[in-house]
Amino acid sequence: MCTVSATSVLAAVKPCEELKAEIESRIQANNVSSYTLEIVSNDEVHDQNMVVGTCEGGSKKIIYQKNDK
Repeated sequence: MCTVSATSVLAAVKPCEELKAEIESRIQANNVSSYTLEIVSNDEVHDQNMVVGTCEGGSKKIIYQKNDK
């Protein structure tokens, strides 16, 4: 049980650049070629549906947008 709790806490404070790199690798593995990932502060999020990650202890979000070709 302690391992699960510790893992959740570590994920919550993950550096944004590290989490962004992990998300990018997953997106690229799905052959998505045209997209934008951006690290923003919580108050810059206008659409919660675009949020794909939370980092820096919950103070920032990573937003995803698929770009049309």
